[in-house]
Amino acid sequence: MPTTLSSYSNGDEAQDHRTPLLPPSLKPAGNQELEKLCIDEMLQKYCGEFGRWQLRHFILTTLAWALEAFHTMVMIFSDREPEWRCRNGEAGFGCDPYAKSVCQLEPGSWKWVGDKAATTVAEWGLVCGDKFKVGLVQALFFGGCMIGAGIFGHLSDSSLGRKGSLIVVCILNTIFGTLTSFSPNYWTYVFFRLLTGISTGGVGLCAFVLATEPVGLKMRGVAGMCTFYFFSGGIVILSGIAYIFQTWRNLYIATSLPSLLFILLVLPFISESPRWYLIRGRIKEAMNVMSTIATSNGNHLPQGVLLTLDEESSSVSPLSSSTNLDQAYMDHMENKDAVTGSLLDVIRSPLTRTRLFLAVVINFLCSVVYYGLSLNVVNMETNIYLNVILNAVAECPAFMITALLLDRLGRKPLTIGTLWFSGFFCFIGALVSNVGVWKGVKMVCGILGIFGMAGTYNLLFIYTTELFPTVVRNAALGCATQAAQMGAILAPMTVVLGGWLPFGVFAFCGIVGGIFAFYLPETLNQPLYDTMAGLEG
Repeated sequence: MPTTLSSYSNGDEAQDHRTPLLPPSLKPAGNQELEKLCIDEMLQKYCGEFGRWQLRHFILTTLAWALEAFHTMVMIFSDREPEWRCRNGEAGFGCDPYAKSVCQLEPGSWKWVGDKAATTVAEWGLVCGDKFKVGLVQALFFGGCMIGAGIFGHLSDSSLGRKGSLIVVCILNTIFGTLTSFSPNYWTYVFFRLLTGISTGGVGLCAFVLATEPVGLKMRGVAGMCTFYFFSGGIVILSGIAYIFQTWRNLYIATSLPSLLFILLVLPFISESPRWYLIRGRIKEAMNVMSTIATSNGNHLPQGVLLTLDEESSSVSPLSSSTNLDQAYMDHMENKDAVTGSLLDVIRSPLTRTRLFLAVVINFLCSVVYYGLSLNVVNMETNIYLNVILNAVAECPAFMITALLLDRLGRKPLTIGTLWFSGFFCFIGALVSNVGVWKGVKMVCGILGIFGMAGTYNLLFIYTTELFPTVVRNAALGCATQAAQMGAILAPMTVVLGGWLPFGVFAFCGIVGGIFAFYLPETLNQPLYDTMAGLEG
């Protein structure tokens, strides 16, 4: 007959050797108690907020952001218009080598420099009257991202989980990206880019939430900002891959295979989020993850400390003399009914409904500016590979400065400040002409504008994550991401307006976005709530 903790109430110290699995600290001599803690409290008190386990889990999970950069930014190289030259190498026969566009030349008087299969533009003649097709592919890709963000945002909160959803989107990216390289014509290419967009739309949000949910309160903001170094790093690596693989078909294969490697070599070593386990009622799995975190960080999670939802935490449950601690612990560890939630629950609650509206509007306005200012890379008459690298590297100081100020100024003031910073320089850019020395001034305004908006764009991921409870977090983040993708779709249309209008629109979006941010609550040093009841309580 097994010995329970109740034997210690008799003062029989000789029985210590009969209960080797229970540490002495959990052998009360009188009333027995269970300590119930939410995840943030357990991380802070016992497991460690950012130790070896969180660092390894964070790095491995956040590698997925580089994959998203591959699938999103590959269009810069695959759909670019290559250089051309006159067939006879000099002026004459209807060809002017100094013409700004091939549309001004006689058909057949010019040819593409290099391999005709280098880009989709060269292979399918997407110039002049068909030039809109390049923008159409881009718009439909981001439209697919918008759809995918909604689908996988919901699935990662419900049946698939964070890790399960990340596995699915990586598998789909591998398949769709590879099939894109075999497109026999333009419309097949458009179809596969749309499908790739749907799967890519779930990569970033699933990876972000999975990477940051096990991180403690004090380090969550800094960790969240660091995820975006991986996206910028992915763009830099993509430039190197594009330089090696000069044809668009080979490039799509080369940028799709890393997703397969991620599935085989990285995902097996990534754990599911303990927060997702908890809201799904899978207490045992959640406790196993928390115990592993504590052990890997060199800490100890005592038996009798129980993981529970936020509205039940910070409580100590006394046990009657007829109930032993072992039995109460095992009863709590049994699986419970899942706590479910959806976007409808977010909309029904006045508190979260207002937050969702503000998050959607601000993400949309921010995306118009960020992608609008970024799209000028292909129009620069310099080395495209170097331009893309410099553009990605230029964003890194914005991430660093935002990360340093995040826990000093708070989320709300920093969001307002970066939006207005970008809006101000875009406004100056709208006032400056594009001739002579003022060209340089306008370029600097654009760089400072994207510098500020890069900080905002990435800060909004952290802010949106903290505004909503675990049960609907990915659904709400997916909705905000959908709004951002809608802004990405509209950004090219803003760019083609020409003159002072693009900078004027960007300035308007930045300033108005900052005004909307005034109505958001501050989330600095606030816990990540698990349920709607915990948030509203």
